[in-house]
Amino acid sequence: MKRIIALCLIAGVLAVPANAYVGPGAGFAVVSSFLIILGALALSFISVLTWPVRRIIRTLKRRKSMGKSRVGRVVVLGLDGISPVIVRRMMDEGKLPNFAKLAEGGTFKPLATTIPSISPVAWSSFQTGVYPARHNIYDFLTVDRKTYLPDLSSAHIGAPKRRVKLGKWSIPIGKPEIRLLRKSQPFWKILGDHGIFSTVIRVPVTFPPEKFDGLSLSAMCVPDIIGSQGTFTYFSTRDADSEHTGGVRVRVERDGDILRSHFVGPGDPTAAEPALLRLPFTVKPNGGKKGTVRLEMNGKKYDLKPGEYSDWIPIEFKASLGVKVRGATRLLVRETNRAQPDTVPEFEMYATPINIDPDRPALPISHPFTYAVYLSKLYGRYATLGLAEDTWALNEGVIDEGAFLDQTWKIHNEREKMFFDALEKTRKGLVVCVFDASDRIQHMFWRYLDDDHPANEEKDTTEYADALENMYVRMDELVARTMERLGEDEVLFVISDHGFDAFKRGFNVNGWLRENGFLYLKDDESTGADWFADVDWSRTRAFGLGLGGIFLNVAGRETQGIVNPSDVPALKGELKKKLTGLKDPAGGEVAVDEVYDLAETYSGPYLPNAPDLVIGYTPGYRVSWESVTGKVIEGAFHDNTKRWSGDHCIAAKYVPGIFFCNRPVDGDGPSLVDMAPTIMELFGVEAPGYVEGKPLPVEVSASNIDKESGEDE
Repeated sequence: MKRIIALCLIAGVLAVPANAYVGPGAGFAVVSSFLIILGALALSFISVLTWPVRRIIRTLKRRKSMGKSRVGRVVVLGLDGISPVIVRRMMDEGKLPNFAKLAEGGTFKPLATTIPSISPVAWSSFQTGVYPARHNIYDFLTVDRKTYLPDLSSAHIGAPKRRVKLGKWSIPIGKPEIRLLRKSQPFWKILGDHGIFSTVIRVPVTFPPEKFDGLSLSAMCVPDIIGSQGTFTYFSTRDADSEHTGGVRVRVERDGDILRSHFVGPGDPTAAEPALLRLPFTVKPNGGKKGTVRLEMNGKKYDLKPGEYSDWIPIEFKASLGVKVRGATRLLVRETNRAQPDTVPEFEMYATPINIDPDRPALPISHPFTYAVYLSKLYGRYATLGLAEDTWALNEGVIDEGAFLDQTWKIHNEREKMFFDALEKTRKGLVVCVFDASDRIQHMFWRYLDDDHPANEEKDTTEYADALENMYVRMDELVARTMERLGEDEVLFVISDHGFDAFKRGFNVNGWLRENGFLYLKDDESTGADWFADVDWSRTRAFGLGLGGIFLNVAGRETQGIVNPSDVPALKGELKKKLTGLKDPAGGEVAVDEVYDLAETYSGPYLPNAPDLVIGYTPGYRVSWESVTGKVIEGAFHDNTKRWSGDHCIAAKYVPGIFFCNRPVDGDGPSLVDMAPTIMELFGVEAPGYVEGKPLPVEVSASNIDKESGEDE
């Protein structure tokens, strides 16, 4: 009933579809019109009238389907990146009593991850029950075979194909193309086809959301409002002294006691000539509230306290023809520098990437579209960006460790509210929720575990030394609160997609390929710019892109390919031989443990889209930052000095995830691909023949199972 009331209250908002869509490189395109709004209102009215009939039909269908089920409900608590090694150690030390309780009464084992051990790959295998060659995700990035430039691997967003020019305006006709590139079906779609309802919250690679019998909120790869995967803004009155990777710097001008600047938005979707939208704002001393400053924009006022994050602040860019593009951001005033009265005060402010506003989404981020708005009306605005914890702002020193932790836990708390709401409302069927704080904190605070880590140079090594263990304790408490809400006929899985280890030294794949005669630069230069700008493709046989992949420059496949397809096996063999066991000259340690030929590792219809080889590093090593984006530098090995000091992009055998269950599970070696068929089997649903995972033998007593559907609409 609580949900019904909330939905009724937001009916007016829900009836109006988004007036714009955003995606990487796509910008915005107008999709609303008077007729569309009328149509949406009509459909909303019809939906309300037919709800009782649809409720009865759905209930009857679910009662029939639950008759085959061995369980009343399955709950999957996903804790991204949690390491079984650390969990075991901390359980032995008595620091994780609830994980220990779960293990004693049920099961705790390592959970095999995917090759490569990267989140979008692993979570795609979790939800589909198949390996990458059957779901098409091999990395965050994939290569465009025509241009050699990277594309986002999980989703494609293209601008409308037609535009009509009217003077200074250019009107897009129709909606942009928004397409999920992950293939195969998520298991909750199959469950829905058999009458099993699911609520799925923030599972990576679920954007754009798919239709199924249930609710979902998308996660990793949801863009920000400008179409990137997360671009922060750094406002300052100081002259720019450096560029910030992952962000933009905007100048703040003084006008007496008033400071003036602007937010930078996406391109104007109706302008004939390219033009970025801007939203001006002012900041002035706040006489009403001591210790704060007042920000004014769009006729609204916001009091900001230096050193503390604001609440989510709506951002509204006004384009031509009355079009409005809406987002939301959190602000952190870092400095006002009024300690010395005789000096001109400086001003610095950090703004998170402008998220799609869940209160009025600019594109579909949930199924149904209303679910994202429902959560916003119930609990307030929340982070919608796929990678919402701003690791790059911390990497670049725009925020410090304390501000990063504050931001991360605020996002985590938002997620907890959604998760426990789902547990309350979805009483029968499936509930899945993935939490990201565990992954992000390990990435950024792993250096505190190792005094000799290169990332510790000229940085604090004591103040946040307990951040990582504190995170594990908080995950333990989350497990406890989840267990308290379980019934006797319910099964709980607590899993992670991979584990973690140190990232101390980076390997510049493209630098090594150049040094060894596989890649050439124009004019035989020794260094080359990002995105392969200086590569001589007429002589290059192989190149690296992404977090582990090596691609061959094959004739007939790549635009400027030179490798004869018949020579591919020999070239692969040569690269594998030279790379496997490769040692770091700085200390003589082996950096490359194994090189995977995915054609030998996997089989499936999407194998042609895979990298030709994937490097499996030993702990302590990973592909260098420069090589990810196709940059060529001198020297193959370099210290990693960024705060991003832990990682999992190494040989998969070193970073398994965790597998906990509140029931005994026999057998050894569970894998992520086993989760989908296991959960389907618990509900009495047979997995499709293409599924590569196998159902795990979960011990469940049928005597305690209530077959009635208890879902509260």
